[in-house]
Amino acid sequence: MANQSTTNISTLDDSLLAALRRLDTPTVCNSLELVVPERRGHGYTVKPLVCAYPQLPPMVGYAKTVSIKSEHPHNRSPEEFRQVLIDYYEYIAAGPLPSVVVVQDLDDNPGFGSFWGEVFTNVHKGFGASGAITNGSIRDMDDNAEGFQLLAGMIGPSHAYVRVEEFGIDVEVQGMAVSDGDLIHADRHGAVVIPHDCAGGVLEAAEVIAKREAFVIEASKQEEFSVAEFEKALAAAAGIKYPK
Repeated sequence: MANQSTTNISTLDDSLLAALRRLDTPTVCNSLELVVPERRGHGYTVKPLVCAYPQLPPMVGYAKTVSIKSEHPHNRSPEEFRQVLIDYYEYIAAGPLPSVVVVQDLDDNPGFGSFWGEVFTNVHKGFGASGAITNGSIRDMDDNAEGFQLLAGMIGPSHAYVRVEEFGIDVEVQGMAVSDGDLIHADRHGAVVIPHDCAGGVLEAAEVIAKREAFVIEASKQEEFSVAEFEKALAAAAGIKYPK
């Protein structure tokens, strides 16, 4: 019923994770285009997500993956239902931290019932999760754990028959494929998977991109801005190379 991952997950320095949190997710996607150009067309969400708390900073953490269903009643006994939930929370609590919970709703109508609300957000936060991403629904918008970000396919009122199906597995949410332990960067724009060995390169690439963009943006603010000045700015920006 539930599968606990036995993958050995390498962790990154806390200062590196903190630096990644200072970037927005579009910048991370842009940076990955320089670091790993072959990932330009995949590895990120490609369908809309509702951001519960857009004022929160980006979340960066290691993926904890789970699949759920809620549309139809289940046939588990109360004891079995409780044990699956305890096993799942042992998986969440085991680290590494910080974590981002990635939930694939398997129902034909994703979001029929919400896995996320006041109780579950507080429990997950207590176990070190910084937020969750799901193609399903969320609720209790005024009462969820403070600082716990939620990106979801929709907002809904009920949890219906929601239950954990499997965890520590490969999932897909809004077009983004995620495995247990993947490094996730997410904000109100969506989410992206950062290959562990590319995290430092993302920071370097972000600096290059910022310098390139500054030439164009500054040129556009000048009174004498023209197509000719735009071309000059583009040429200057192109001169800033990413050190592969």
